[in-house]
Parts: sequence; structure tokens; C-alpha cells
Amino acid sequence: MNIHLSKKQYIILSSLLFGLFFGAGNLIFPIHLGQLSNTNWIFATIGFLLSSILLPLLSIQAISKTESNSMFDLALPTGSIFAFIFMALTHLSLGVLIASPRTATVTYSMGIQPLLPTRDNQIGLFIFSLIFFGGSYWLAFKSNQITKYVGKFLNPVFILLILFLFILAFVIKGDFRNLPIISHNGQNASNLATGFLQGYNTMDALAGLGFGVAIIASLKFFGLKTKRQRSKAVSKIGMLTMGFEALIYIFLIALGVISLKYTSISANGGIAFTEIMKHYTGVFGAALLATLTLLACLTTEIGLISSLSQDWANRFPKLGYHFFLTLSTIGSFIIANFGLTKIITYSSPILELLYPIAIALIILGVLNRYLEQNQIIYKTTIIFTAIPAILDFIHSLPAPINQTAFVYHLSQWCNSSIPLFNVGLDFIPFMLFGLIISFIWVKIRKIA
Repeated sequence: MNIHLSKKQYIILSSLLFGLFFGAGNLIFPIHLGQLSNTNWIFATIGFLLSSILLPLLSIQAISKTESNSMFDLALPTGSIFAFIFMALTHLSLGVLIASPRTATVTYSMGIQPLLPTRDNQIGLFIFSLIFFGGSYWLAFKSNQITKYVGKFLNPVFILLILFLFILAFVIKGDFRNLPIISHNGQNASNLATGFLQGYNTMDALAGLGFGVAIIASLKFFGLKTKRQRSKAVSKIGMLTMGFEALIYIFLIALGVISLKYTSISANGGIAFTEIMKHYTGVFGAALLATLTLLACLTTEIGLISSLSQDWANRFPKLGYHFFLTLSTIGSFIIANFGLTKIITYSSPILELLYPIAIALIILGVLNRYLEQNQIIYKTTIIFTAIPAILDFIHSLPAPINQTAFVYHLSQWCNSSIPLFNVGLDFIPFMLFGLIISFIWVKIRKIA
């Protein structure tokens, strides 16, 4: 029976996917990329869209084509131990290590920090994060349903505010005239790679491995029983959702480029976004943005710590939900007090380790029709991908670790010996080599 989704169902699922992916954090990284890339923004944007738009869409496709119930299932052909470690590291990154503390620091950098003198930033962050995580813990502990209603309200208001900002900047003010068209400095490939790596910060490809399960479950609920039907539906839903999100990213990056006309490069995108809002809408616009960001980040934080705690409670029922909720909240609070800039800096090595492996798993999942979750292909591809991922992890460690003799000499050797290491994409040839060689080996063994 050939079942098709109605337009209303497509809109519902597209809205669900957009709400899952798009948060306040997704606003700050494109703007920061725009400031960093400046006249090279076009190729940087292409790279950013590849990792922040295409990869999340493919991650959902991978879940669909393999009929996985979780990212653990997707990675299981590589071995149960590896699957558990990958799932644990991904959950911790999406929760305690990066995404969860970032919710508080994004809010603070956009709403509170600009109002305080520099000397009071640390104590201000401590007090704010204490209140922020205390409120999040209380709401998650009580499982208060109000956060769901607030979440449904926030996305439309956020989008209206952003669209208003775009119209004000590009149509009314006409600042599109200040955008450089293209740079001819011969660094296009490097800029594309920079944009691709900056897209890691959205963490949407990792999140897609978790969100994909919810989308596939919704498609099954609407009557799409076969993988082929669900795959086609995911493609259409993804084109609607991620196409719209891609437009938002492009305009945000352009705003970051234009902002250099009236402000200097900021330490992070949160500070830059506040300056942009002040420039176009005054103090009122900046205050409105800060309020919306607070509400959005609060609901996101509740979702992060509650889903993380529930998942681990299911695996360790003796410890229970509230134990992991307390643990994850305290951990997030401690890490948040390093500040947004340091969190982004320290998260870079973790993402450079996890993302190549996640990309390899996504590609293996998308090609499931031909690979059939063959263990030899999975293990070989992941091993080859993990080698440069570990080297990139070591290379991107922050100071003072990256200044040690061992890390310095290792980075020098990798830079001169490994293709694409200097732009951070050295995992690509390793991954392709492992995939192709293992695929050929499996086919030869079948023939023999």
C-alpha cells in the first residue's frame, strides 16, 4: 500500500524537526563565522552549510535506512563496546560537557555580560549560572509541562524577530551593498574547510543521530511502514526544514560580515549578536533578544538534562533519574563557569574527535543498501577514520598542552606527512580508503 503524507503532515513534521535542531546556540556560530571569514565569507558559508545542514539531514537518513532505534544501534556493527563508548561520549557532549553549559553562557554573554563591567564578569556568570541551573533543575525535577508550551511559543517568535532583523538590515538599511562578492586570494579551499569545521559547533549532526529516532517514529505513526517510504519522506521534510534553516544561516553569516563595518571581531558570536541588535534596533531590541534567548536556552537546558538523565536512568535503574539529573546539573554548572569562549575552545578537540567518527557512521548508514551493516566494513572504516580523528584531537588541544614538545613535533610531522591535515579534513581520505578497501575485500571473499 503506497501511503503519502498530506501537506499538513509535512508541515507538522518539518516544524518538529526545525524545533529540535534550531536553538539560540545556532544563532551565534554563523555570525562569528561571518566575522572571522570577512571577505572570504562565500566559500566559508558553503563549508558551514555542508556540516550544519547536509550532515544532520544525512544522519536522520542513516537512522531511517538502518532502522536503528538509537545511535547505539547505528554503531553496533562496529562492536557493542565501541557503540557504548560512542553513545556515552556523544550524550556527554550534547549534555554536560558542551551543549548544556553552553545554554547558560550563551544567555549570559548576550543578556547580562554587556551590562556589567569587565571586572565583574566572573562573579556575574557564577550568580547567573547558579540561578539558571537551579531553575532548570527544579523544573526538570518536577517535569513541569510549562516548558513544552513555552518551547512551542518561542520558535515562531524567534523566527519573526530574526526575519525582522534581516528585513531591517538588508532591505530597509540596504546593507547588502556592503557585502563583498568573492575573494580572489587563492584561499577558497581553506575557507571552505574552515566553514566546515565551524559547523561542528552546532552539533546538529550528532544531535540528528538522536532526533532521527523521533522523526522516524512519527513517520511510522503516520502510516509509512517501509524504509523506502520513510526515506523519501525524510528527504522532503529535510529539504523544507534544512532549506529554511540554511537561508537563516546565510543571512546570519552575512550579518557577521557586515558588522565589521561598525564593530570589531568579538570573542564569540553571542557578544557579536548583541552588538548587531543594538546597532539596528537599539537597547529595546537587544533586551528583547536577551529575553527570548533566556527562555529558549532554559527550555533547551531542561530538555538536555532531563533526556540525558532519563536515558542513563534506563540503563542504570538502581541509580535512578534524579541521581543523574543532579549529577548532570552540577557538572553543567561547573563547566559553565569557564565562560562561553573557553567552552568553545575546549569543545573543539572533543568535536574534532567525535565528528569524523559520526560522519563515517552516517555514511555507512546511508549506504546500508549496499553494505548491509557488514561488520568488517564498519570496523575497518571506523578504525581508519579514528586514526586521523585522534591526531586532530591531540593537535587541537588548548594551551598549554598544545605547546608541549610532544604535541608540537607530532603536529609538525602530521602537517608535512598527512594529506589535508593542515585544514583539519585529513579524516576524509582515511575514511574513504578504509571503506573502499574493506568493501572490495568483502566482495572478493564472497566471490571466492
